[in-house]
Amino acid sequence: MHRERNWARWLLVVLGLSVLFSGGGCGEKSHTLTDAELEQIAITEKIQTVEKAGGLVLVVGGDTITSDEVLNASADRYGDAKTIAELLKPVANDNDPNRFRELAKGRLRDVVLGRISGVLLYQHAKREIGENANEALDTMAEKELRKFVLKYGGDEAKADEALRAMGMDRKKFKDEHKKLVITQSYVASKLSYKRPVTYGEIVEYYEKHKGELFRREAKLKFRLIDIDILKVPVKNIDENRAEAARKLGEELAKRARAGEDFAKLAEEYSHDHRRTFGGLWPEVQPDSLAEPYTALVELAKQINPGEIAGPAEAVGHIFVMKLEEKQLEGYEPLEKVQGQVNERILTDRQDEAIRKLNDRLLREAAIGETDEFIDFCLNKIYAMSKEVKEPAAQTK
Repeated sequence: MHRERNWARWLLVVLGLSVLFSGGGCGEKSHTLTDAELEQIAITEKIQTVEKAGGLVLVVGGDTITSDEVLNASADRYGDAKTIAELLKPVANDNDPNRFRELAKGRLRDVVLGRISGVLLYQHAKREIGENANEALDTMAEKELRKFVLKYGGDEAKADEALRAMGMDRKKFKDEHKKLVITQSYVASKLSYKRPVTYGEIVEYYEKHKGELFRREAKLKFRLIDIDILKVPVKNIDENRAEAARKLGEELAKRARAGEDFAKLAEEYSHDHRRTFGGLWPEVQPDSLAEPYTALVELAKQINPGEIAGPAEAVGHIFVMKLEEKQLEGYEPLEKVQGQVNERILTDRQDEAIRKLNDRLLREAAIGETDEFIDFCLNKIYAMSKEVKEPAAQTK
């Protein structure tokens, strides 16, 4: 199986699920608000932009999202390993403030919505799971902290310094780990993509995708005695080299069929560059062979692995072949790839569930009033892009 889903996919899960489980349905509205609509109103009211020392923050149901958290968020959902601030600073540097906000606001909004959704999902999950899991979560978080310290050779001072560089202390590290465990567990319990895959689904998927996923290329592996007609020794200039080469080919084919070691015959009599390997060629695709070796494809069709073909003449050469392996063009049989098909169906289900959840969020538009906070974050990035170090003083 793959490693854990990257942040981009996790963000999509969080974005989608926070709305799905917080309400906000589609269709005709009734005269009385549904429980889902009431829950959506309650959530919206929990999101506030608040001024604190150092600037604006978002308060989501009692949890705080700072501008530093947003600016240091990963930008890998945009195909970049940088933080969102590092990704957008060059854009800010190349544009005036208004143009920069126009270009960058959508990306910042995605990140902020992701943070909000993550908080809401965690709060919802925690309410459903209850307090019973607190002890187990504390134990798991403590183990993760010990693993983190071990990365620094068990030096707690170095580990604490690394945590500070990440904007954390030990308590925050453990709290973040507990949040991750709770939300992952909650998401896994809510998505239904892991229902058993039926054999009928497997057959249907295989037939639909075998051409792109399970095509089997034709392959050949063989030993070859390659007699170059021009290199065959003759007793006198009047002797026909081609005829001498044919007779040699017939003799060698007969000896090989009689049980002589084909590799030794190739070492002694073959003229091609594979003679030192006992005439053994690496595995090849038939379509990759060039003249005069295209004739070997026809020879291979006539025999099974372990059998001898030839002699056969082609453009100045006489070939005697021993076939080692042959694979015809076709498809991997279903019984061989059934496990792979099963996993692909589960993965496709998961991707589709995530896509639908994310689409649901997009239909719901923004969560709460966040524009002021987003603009504050954009202004910070723009200011960072214009920071220039003072040039070093020149000595005379």
